[in-house]
Amino acid sequence: VQLQASGGGLVQAGGSLRLSCVASGRTFSSYVMGWFRQAPGKEREFVSAVSWRVGTTYYADSVKGRFTISRDNTKNTVYLQMNSLKPEDTAVYYCAATRNFPFVVADRYDYWGQGTQVTVSS
Repeated sequence: VQLQASGGGLVQAGGSLRLSCVASGRTFSSYVMGWFRQAPGKEREFVSAVSWRVGTTYYADSVKGRFTISRDNTKNTVYLQMNSLKPEDTAVYYCAATRNFPFVVADRYDYWGQGTQVTVSS
């Protein structure tokens, strides 16, 4: 099983980035796919999640209205479109997969991808 995240980079405040997470190695149709982030010295925090089968989306309050999660079943890929980025969004972003609840808790996730760095300059 592999989750491959990409799309991070350096962007100015107010800018946008789109992260991608390609899933392979098994069928993820019964999974919830999540994005988490971890800033230096802080715990990993929930950002957003999407139900792979139904497409229901969930967001942390801190990103609601700015970030959009989506999935492309034909490409086994989950996206995180990040708009109106703020310096406080700077972190390593991770994609993950779970069939457990609550899916806002990192420990409930079964599979993790490598992180992709997002840096937002002021």
